[in-house]
Amino acid sequence: MKYLIILISLLLTTACGTQPLRGTGDLGVIIERAIGRVQIVEHSHHTSLAKIDGLGDLSHASIVFSRDARYAYVFARDGGLTKVDLLGQKIVKRVMQSGNSIGGAISQDGTLIAVSNYTPGGVKVFDADTLNMVADIPATWGDNQPSKTVGLVDAPDQKFVFSLYDGGEIWLLDMQDKTRPKITKYPNIGSLPYDALITPDGRYYIAGLFGEDGMAMLDLWHPENGVKRILDHYGRGREALPVFKMPHLEGWTTAGDKIFIPAVGQHEVLIVDKNTWKQLGSIPVHGQPIFVMSRPDNRYIWVNFAHPNNDTLQVIDVETHQIVKTLKPGKAVLHMEFTPRGNQIWVSVRDEDRVDVYDTRTYEKITSLPVDKPSGIFFTSRAHEIGL
Repeated sequence: MKYLIILISLLLTTACGTQPLRGTGDLGVIIERAIGRVQIVEHSHHTSLAKIDGLGDLSHASIVFSRDARYAYVFARDGGLTKVDLLGQKIVKRVMQSGNSIGGAISQDGTLIAVSNYTPGGVKVFDADTLNMVADIPATWGDNQPSKTVGLVDAPDQKFVFSLYDGGEIWLLDMQDKTRPKITKYPNIGSLPYDALITPDGRYYIAGLFGEDGMAMLDLWHPENGVKRILDHYGRGREALPVFKMPHLEGWTTAGDKIFIPAVGQHEVLIVDKNTWKQLGSIPVHGQPIFVMSRPDNRYIWVNFAHPNNDTLQVIDVETHQIVKTLKPGKAVLHMEFTPRGNQIWVSVRDEDRVDVYDTRTYEKITSLPVDKPSGIFFTSRAHEIGL
């Protein structure tokens, strides 16, 4: 009997040894946009761990992570919402929640997933464990007209914030009691809010306006004060360039008391005073900026660009506002992601089917990973950041 117990213990040890334990802190997900697939990667050794198929239209896909960073929630353009187990390397559940969606967010406590929709518009909220729908929030304005929703972010106190593209409104959705959602509406914020962000401290929600110059800001510490217009005249009086791709406001940068924002239709990055929300100046750059992203220590800003200048990356010194490095990774540099402490940056080069990894101190390319038409790169460190 004694020998039988020892044999069973050895067998169990051997079986367990085939699946070594690991954490999720250095994991990430890369979107393979053309084939409806994602790659699960780890950035400690730059390796691809698994490929997960069957995720639908990933042409504008985004991802959020559960609080424990084990699960990724993939928001597909075709309205699909998919929960992926990063350790089990499999799809847990997939629901088709609309005809056309444009991203989503996870609640402060990690129990709710909200999805922003183009068709039929509005926002739907799901239980993070089961993906059962908790709330359906139609976005209507004026004479009961439906609107696309954009710029959906999570906010403190179990809230979500989003904008109505067609209606020119900002809505604050309170989900503290998920059986009774509360909505506060802020109309007449400006024409065609195209995207939005929330500052890293969760205080300010800012929507960019495609239909006019300027941005709309809601102070979530004092929402009773309503929406304030900021940067109302940037770019006015100058001929706007054709906008080949809208900049992503979630890719802006806060560094010290300054904010660096991509200028719509211009070859420049705006410098804004964080205390007054007044423009201090601008930095001429290679093309129309898309992502303006700060290294985690806020020392340098990395910028990529819209077509036809999308083969280039530029690095800006936050102190001097000078461009200190220009890189040419290849055709269609779409997205960037810093490792959690900023020693490396991963860059998707879509038209060359690879992701490049650079050392952010030396600017040397460390390695490349083969990835089919890569776009978004998402590391699990986002699980612990507001608005990401």
